[in-house]
Amino acid sequence: MAFKAIRGFKDILPDESPKWQLIEETARDVFALCGLSEIRTPVLEKTEVFTRGIGEHTDIVEKEMYTFTDRNGDSLSLRPEATAGIIRSVIEHKLFSKSPVLTLFTMGPMFRHERPQKGRLRQFHQVNVEYIGTDSPLSDAEVIWLAWTILSLLTDSQLRIEINSLGCPKCRPNHRKDLAIFLETTGKKLCKDCQRRAKTNPLRIFDCKNEECRHHLLTAPVIKHYICPDCAQHLGLVLDALEAYGIPFVQNPYLVRGLDYYVKTTFEIVSPDLGAQSTVAAGGRYDGLVRDLGGPDLPGVGMAIGVERLLLILDQEPEREPLDLFVAMLGRDAREEMLPIIGELRRNGITVRYSFDDKSLKAQMKMAGKANARYCLIVGEEEVDNETAILRDMETKEQQEVEFDQIVQRVIELAGSRNE
Repeated sequence: MAFKAIRGFKDILPDESPKWQLIEETARDVFALCGLSEIRTPVLEKTEVFTRGIGEHTDIVEKEMYTFTDRNGDSLSLRPEATAGIIRSVIEHKLFSKSPVLTLFTMGPMFRHERPQKGRLRQFHQVNVEYIGTDSPLSDAEVIWLAWTILSLLTDSQLRIEINSLGCPKCRPNHRKDLAIFLETTGKKLCKDCQRRAKTNPLRIFDCKNEECRHHLLTAPVIKHYICPDCAQHLGLVLDALEAYGIPFVQNPYLVRGLDYYVKTTFEIVSPDLGAQSTVAAGGRYDGLVRDLGGPDLPGVGMAIGVERLLLILDQEPEREPLDLFVAMLGRDAREEMLPIIGELRRNGITVRYSFDDKSLKAQMKMAGKANARYCLIVGEEEVDNETAILRDMETKEQQEVEFDQIVQRVIELAGSRNE
C-alpha cells in the first residue's frame, strides 16, 4: 500500500517552492528596512509554555494543540503559534539584557488539530514579528506597517485592516461584568461553543463565525465603551501613526483575537477574496506575557502572516531563474575532462548541470532546454582530441569553439554580460 501525507499536512512540491521563496524573500527585504533580527525556536515546547502564554480556556489549548507525554513523563506540545516560544527563548537567554528593545522575526511551521479546509491546514506556516521592550503606540503601528507592506508587495487583493482596542486590566473588569449579565439572558441563544466560552472566557464569543451568534451579539456591550483614558489615548496614537503612513483602516469594535495574552491594540488584515477564512495577517499587543512566562515585566507587540492564506491571493509569479550552462558530455573521456572545469565554474558562481547518465546528444540537448539553460557546452570524442568544446547559445543558436583552458573565463564573461 502506498503511503500518503497525513490529513491536514501538505507537501510543498518543487513547482510550488518558488512562490514560498518569493514570500520569504519579500518579508526578509522588508524586515531589513527596519533592522529586525531573526530568531528560530524549536517546534516542540513544554505544554505549559502555551497554557500559561495563550491561556487555558482558549480553543487552541482546549481543542487544537498536538500534545503528548514523552518517555520522561513531560507534557510536550507542537507549537500552535510562535509568540509564546519566542518569549520563552528571550527569557531563557536573557536577550532583553542585550538591547532595551528587541525587534525579532521568525518563519516556519505551526500545528493545530483543526478541520482541514482551504487555506487552513493542521501544519500551517507563518511569518512572525515580535517587538519586545516598548509600549509605544509607534511600535504597534510599525508592526502593522510591516504586515501591510509585505502583503501589498505580493498581492493586488483589496486588503482591509480592521483594528480595535481590547483595553487593559484596569478597564476590562467592568466590561466583563456587563457582558456576563448580557450573556445570562442571551447566552442560551448562542451556539454550544459560545455557551462554553461564556463560562470560561466571555470575550471570546465575539470571535465566533456563526452568523446567528453574530446577529445576537450586535446588542452585546463592546469594550470600546469601557476602555480607560490611557487605552483610548494609546489607540488614538496608533491610528494617527497609520494615517501618517498612509495606511487605510477601519475600526471594528467586535474584533477580538483567540489568544488570552492580547491587550490594547489588536488588528487583522483581511481579504474579500478568501471567503469565510479571510484573515491573512493579524496581531496585537501583549504587555503582560513576558511576566506571565516568568520574565521581567516587559511590554510587547507582534503580528503573524499566514503563508497558506497569502498563497491563495498571491499575484506575483516568481521568475524562473535560468541555468547558466548545461554541459553535454559524450563518453568517459569527455566527463573526465569536463568535471574539473564544472567544479571551477561552480566555484565562480556559475550554475551548471549535466546528465549523470550516458545519453545521446539529442537527449542531452533536450535536457538543456528543459533546464532553461542559457548556454550549452558540447564535448564529444572529437572535441577531447582537439581540446576544444562547442559553446552554443540556446536562444540565438549561435555556436563557437572554445579551447578547454579558456572555457571558464569565456563562460564567466558571457554569463556576466547576460546579467548586466
